Amino acid sequence: MRVLLTGASGLIGSAVRARLEADGHSVVAVVRRARGAEGEVAVDLARATEASAWTPHLEGVEAVVNCAGVLQDGPGESTERVHLAAVAALAAACEAGGVRRFIQVSALGAERDLTAFARTKHAAESALAATGLDWVVLRPAVVVGRAAYGGSALFRGLAALPVLPEVRGTAGLQIVQLDDLVAAVAFFLKEDAPARLVLDMVGPQRLSVTEVVQHYRRWLRLRPARTLPVPGWLWRAICFGGDLVRWFGWRAPLNSTLARELAAEATGDVEALTRVTGIVPRSLGQALAAEPASVQERWFSRLYLLKPIVLGVLALFWATSGLIGVGPGLWQAEALLRVAGFDDFAVPAAIAAGLLDVAVGVGILFRRSAWGALVLGFWVSILYLAGGTVLLPSLWADPLGPFVKVLPILALHAIALATLPDR
Repeated sequence: MRVLLTGASGLIGSAVRARLEADGHSVVAVVRRARGAEGEVAVDLARATEASAWTPHLEGVEAVVNCAGVLQDGPGESTERVHLAAVAALAAACEAGGVRRFIQVSALGAERDLTAFARTKHAAESALAATGLDWVVLRPAVVVGRAAYGGSALFRGLAALPVLPEVRGTAGLQIVQLDDLVAAVAFFLKEDAPARLVLDMVGPQRLSVTEVVQHYRRWLRLRPARTLPVPGWLWRAICFGGDLVRWFGWRAPLNSTLARELAAEATGDVEALTRVTGIVPRSLGQALAAEPASVQERWFSRLYLLKPIVLGVLALFWATSGLIGVGPGLWQAEALLRVAGFDDFAVPAAIAAGLLDVAVGVGILFRRSAWGALVLGFWVSILYLAGGTVLLPSLWADPLGPFVKVLPILALHAIALATLPDR
């Protein structure tokens, strides 16, 4: 069967793609930015809101699986356009092109309309129900798997902390395993599978956030840690910070949308899943016990929450040092540059260097420019060190260590570059 799969580069979509290809299906993988891989097509769902945008990609397609989604509105990302307008356009193109089967990955509790995420997911369900397609809506709870992204990455990061944060005011989670969700997608692609139904995808247990994190800590084989209650004001501040960094292009796992979703009760019928599909969902403990954690998992868990700290420290370092260099420290920079032989060019050179430092710091703050800014900062540091060694070698013996301190900065740049990719 030829299947068009949206969100093919995401946590769920990439796992679905691997399963479908292993089952012998031909997959048209819709991604936001194609990298030349076989079967991939580049479609920005925020722009593909007309049926004509989908028609060229449906040639020979017999089924559609939609795994695309965004948790929150932000620059270049719209829940309304991605979850509703693009899905409605794709469904219309399917009806016009004779594609019958449409599997929609929605979200547990979408009907509560608590957030723009839930509201638009639910609206897409209603839009599909109004069509003549053989649609199936799968409503997963929080999805976790061996791959770490979003919630599953956050749980690992929290588990590696020396104390376990206890967030009060959150509802229980019916964690569902990624493999079980993928198996359900594969089931509903069968010719004799039922259609025109909504099915909750949930696990057999209801766990608090703290209990989930404790499961991951045991899996990582870390010593037991005491829990520390997180005050409501701190929880709200952290989520506000997640909203803020999104406007710089970053996808923080904690934000106001997630906070509102976690605070509300959403219960799924696990027996219905088994009754319809024959899938017996695994508990979180069973799934983790089946695949013991490796040293790589422990590395990732410990680095996950350090990554934003490293990026923030580097951005602050470059921006602050640049502002000092063109402000209160200008006369000191001028004096050093005159000693190095810049003479009348000392002040312009000091100002140019300070502005370059500020540009590197600001560049690191934005997701789209972070890679280039980190590379630039690395080589600027090398240039400062090499030029300073030639022109002012005495600074190697300075008790404040201005040259020696460049070395850990270079190491932080290397770490930031190595951990920058999200997927």
